[in-house]
Amino acid sequence: MLKIKEFDTVLLKDGRQADIMEVLSDTVFIADVGSSPKDWETIDITIDDIEKVIDE
Repeated sequence: MLKIKEFDTVLLKDGRQADIMEVLSDTVFIADVGSSPKDWETIDITIDDIEKVIDE
């Protein structure tokens, strides 16, 4: 099972990269997606949305 920490960068199963901003539980996270402040979006994701950790 993946161990996701605050500020990890992850690859989502839909191909987007996300930065974990808050760990709500072992399986629920708040993440920012987007390439710059102009298009950042804060979303809720679950462990099932994550393919792998890119950068810890």
